[in-house]
Amino acid sequence: MANPEVEARSMSEPEPDVGSGLPGASCPLPILHHDHIVLGHGSGGKLSAELLERVFLPAFSNPTLDKLDDQAVLQVGNARVAFTTDSFVVTPIFFPGGDIGRLAINGTVNDLAMCGARPLYLAAAFILEEGLPTEELRRIVQSMSEAAKDAGVQLVTGDTKVVNKGKGDKVFISTTGIGVIERPVNISADRARPGDQIILSGYIGDHGMAILSQRENLEFEGVIESDCAALHSLVSDMLDVSPDVRCLRDPTRGGVATVLNEIAGRSNAGMLVRETDIPVHETVRGACEILGLDPMYVANEGKLVAIVPPDSADAIVERMQRNVLGRDARIIGEVVSDHPGMVLMETEIGGTRVVDTLFGEQLPRIC
Repeated sequence: MANPEVEARSMSEPEPDVGSGLPGASCPLPILHHDHIVLGHGSGGKLSAELLERVFLPAFSNPTLDKLDDQAVLQVGNARVAFTTDSFVVTPIFFPGGDIGRLAINGTVNDLAMCGARPLYLAAAFILEEGLPTEELRRIVQSMSEAAKDAGVQLVTGDTKVVNKGKGDKVFISTTGIGVIERPVNISADRARPGDQIILSGYIGDHGMAILSQRENLEFEGVIESDCAALHSLVSDMLDVSPDVRCLRDPTRGGVATVLNEIAGRSNAGMLVRETDIPVHETVRGACEILGLDPMYVANEGKLVAIVPPDSADAIVERMQRNVLGRDARIIGEVVSDHPGMVLMETEIGGTRVVDTLFGEQLPRIC
């Protein structure tokens, strides 16, 4: 098996001739170090990790930030507070199943929920491009208002800036969220242990393919809608069964594959998943096959991945399936002691393949 941790070299550096019959032919590896920002730095994959390690972590490193979870968990007096921030640059801004406003609310709520917090308050900052129709902005704001009411949170402060026409892309939204952790939980990406079970809450790839189909004016046999949803009620149901959930992540940028690799790396444990147990709608699967994409790397906005102890896994799944947001939940694999830091998949045809983190961007501007 090839080592997935191969050191990246410059594309200008030729590979040694291995007898291909083509003098000077080479198969260059992706560039990992860049002198300028590229779209792949926003992918959530290896280029994003490289940007964190080279630029942000050296400047801001501290025990809370270094955990690299989707939120910070802070002790404020007698309360455990969850604190998160996010930005949304999706294009198009309206898509089947949602829009940038609903995405901003639900995405922030979900980041808080992934540590077991009850979301309370949000802030939002809008960067508007000159020429944006006021009616489109009103539609986005109304959508945010409805999503906030549905999630039981309040938007309590914000800011608005306008940039010259051509200097933005209609609207960018940045959000900040605060929640409170009321249960005795310890949920983090470094807590996976061999024997733990891997749970997926439902069908994957819907959001990313809904965005792409609209962006490229693609038509498929069935309608593909984003799964955009707030997941805190589903998490609460899971914690009612067992407060000892190890890890929770919502697989947005980079999809399920990237989330599993992050957890495997942080926990220094291996992951083994079964392709036949990973649910993908046939319309999404067909679209991915046509476009040469892997659903494991396609973004979701209403799904979660959970790592749970083996003795509570079945009960957690059963409870999830009673919630509309988890009705298709299932166990898709387990944490293993072999190949620490790596994710392997048992394929439909009985083989095994490495599920690595992408270097760059499979689908840019999706969240």
